[in-house]
Amino acid sequence: MERGNQTEVGNFLLLGFAEDSDMQLLLRGLFLSMYLVTIIGNLLIILTISSDSHLHTPMYFFLSNLSFADICFTSTTVPKMLVNIQTQSKMITFAGCLTQMFFFIAFGCLDNLLLTMMAYDRFVAICYPLHYMVIMNPQLCGLLVLGSWCISVMGSLLETLTILRLSFCTNMEIPHFFCDPSEVLKLACSDTFINNIVMYFVTIVLGVFPLCGILFSYSQIFSSVLRVSSARGQHKAFSTCGSHLSVVSLFYGTGLGVYLSSAVTPPSRTSLAASVMYTMVTPMLNPFIYSLRNRDMKGSLGKLLLRATSLKEGTIAMLS
Repeated sequence: MERGNQTEVGNFLLLGFAEDSDMQLLLRGLFLSMYLVTIIGNLLIILTISSDSHLHTPMYFFLSNLSFADICFTSTTVPKMLVNIQTQSKMITFAGCLTQMFFFIAFGCLDNLLLTMMAYDRFVAICYPLHYMVIMNPQLCGLLVLGSWCISVMGSLLETLTILRLSFCTNMEIPHFFCDPSEVLKLACSDTFINNIVMYFVTIVLGVFPLCGILFSYSQIFSSVLRVSSARGQHKAFSTCGSHLSVVSLFYGTGLGVYLSSAVTPPSRTSLAASVMYTMVTPMLNPFIYSLRNRDMKGSLGKLLLRATSLKEGTIAMLS
């Protein structure tokens, strides 16, 4: 079947999780709860940073962008999955699948680049503390975030548009709960050599290079911290990196686990569970990691919630 015909009449089937209706009801409740926690938690991070002038620093500027990217990243896959479970439908159109792939790749790459920017910020803060405000000025931070957005969109466009040249077989079943690019390529009847080259190129440029940047930044940070004579100074320096290191470990650990397991073994419940970790659990845990491990964030979040409670009580008193 030619691609032109398939885009008109063909749809992909997202096989997703269990067929059992009781299990699907349980999964819907679980995933909906996780999605709401992710949205509310990351929105609270953004509101807390924007409402407290003490948090208007490069580190928190990157963190607020990371929270926004996490909201968007999760929203590319979870709402469609919840609708499919609710309607007992597994169908997604060709155009819908391409759209989902585009945003999934774009926001996944953006997460990579933002985590790299945050590692660079910690590198400058610890290794060059006297020059920190000069180097990490607002103009540079804005350009870094803008550049990250542009590069992510271009990389995603490059990978997504090459799908349009493919023809697909009659088997349109994706053994996943979203349009995973690697799984979509496996369904193609035509030659996918160019697509694989593009996918590897985007992965190296927007996945491997950022990870190398993070590793280099932390190698310099550890080298610098170990030269500090006092144990208290070392602990203080390491504590500023703890939250970011936890998020990086979660993000790259689950992401690498998903794609290494899918490359070695056929899709299974294990790979589906790993994908849930990558697409849902990690964005959900980020706000908890940054708020619980960061004294400034905990204090500002407490003030924000206190103001919200006072405003609510004042509104109720006026209405009554």
